[in-house]
Amino acid sequence: MKPTLLILAAGMGSRYGGDKQVDGFGPNEETILEYSIYDAIQAGFGKVVFIVREEIVELAKNLFLPKLEGKIAVDFVIQSLESQVDVKYRNELRKKPFGTAHALLCAKDAINEPFAVINADDFYGREAFQALGKFLVNDVKADLHCMVGYAIQNVLSDYGTVSRGVCTSDQQGHLLGMIERTAISRHGDKILHQTESETIEIPFSTPVSMNCWGFHPSIFVETEKLWKVFLKDNHKDLKSEFYIPTVANELIKEHRAAVKILPGGTTWFGVTYAADKAIVTDALRRLHENAYYPEKLF
Repeated sequence: MKPTLLILAAGMGSRYGGDKQVDGFGPNEETILEYSIYDAIQAGFGKVVFIVREEIVELAKNLFLPKLEGKIAVDFVIQSLESQVDVKYRNELRKKPFGTAHALLCAKDAINEPFAVINADDFYGREAFQALGKFLVNDVKADLHCMVGYAIQNVLSDYGTVSRGVCTSDQQGHLLGMIERTAISRHGDKILHQTESETIEIPFSTPVSMNCWGFHPSIFVETEKLWKVFLKDNHKDLKSEFYIPTVANELIKEHRAAVKILPGGTTWFGVTYAADKAIVTDALRRLHENAYYPEKLF
């Protein structure tokens, strides 16, 4: 069975100033996620599932369905503030999305096969999808998932702080744990995570998660268990978020599953701020000029 690609495209783009997941960056106004889909198809993926907000679902369908028809199976799932949330825990004052693990859980009825998870606004590189595709076909198990690791020095923005899942691993390349650092930036010859309460220096070669995961569908059952606990404990906190690294950390800690860190994180760029667009646009243009990608993707 061919693996599925789950694209998290429901973000609100508050720092970017718009819906960057449907904004054009390539020479023909290609969105960033179209490059991921192109690379995934080449790596043997058979289906793509978009997680989107209800406000942009029709826009996304009109934009992507004509391009992808006949090339890969497509499905759309809506992530809302009510999705998978028990009525007793809903809060009309909440405006902030619940985060990446909640988005993943929203897709549980649309995916029955091994699958990868990526952000819509990140360019991951062909090697990442080749590594994911191979793992999801040959190695994935109910208790063995994966992620593609990237060196932190290669995944920063020149225009402000970024959030990254900072990893530690064992000698076999399995993830030992991950801490979500939400205020990372370069300061001269150092990379620092700085908040009001702490400053932490992070070595340049430290592997981080760029939300590029590979999962057995058993992850949905495990995520749902943790989601219920999260809601019970955090429903009054209007800014609380439920992250995929939280799920991975819990499974590792409880010895219920392992996560293999895959090679393949060699090329990355993404859009956090509006000023990032020029850099991404130039990088994609050069990839087309060098025939890394065809003149038109679809």
